[in-house]
Amino acid sequence: QVQLAESGGGLVQAGGSLRLSCAASGRTFTNYAMGWFRQAPGKEREFVAGVSWNGVNTYHADSVKGRFTISRDNAKNTVYLQMNSLKPEDTAVYYCAAEFFPRETGISELPGSYDYWGQGTQVTVSS
Repeated sequence: QVQLAESGGGLVQAGGSLRLSCAASGRTFTNYAMGWFRQAPGKEREFVAGVSWNGVNTYHADSVKGRFTISRDNAKNTVYLQMNSLKPEDTAVYYCAAEFFPRETGISELPGSYDYWGQGTQVTVSS
């Protein structure tokens, strides 16, 4: 089992920044690719960004490219999502997820590919 705990959400004005963190415990962190997803009310969960086990490969959804950056610190078993230039349409519950994918550099956008999920953290962007 992998336990994931997100933090860093909150209320911010449009144009502002937030940094989300996701702390992992329970299994070898470097065996997992990590992803961030979000879900707004009445919408399906959507991929935001992913990072390979070693942090070398990253992938961001077009909707956040150039504004959000995913990274990981394997020494701290933590993955981050730096969110800049936030927009009201970024308002959602943000989830981190872990996919068992040791020593592979691919990144999946599909929620079904991920094995473990956190409880989520709310991000609200006011206009």
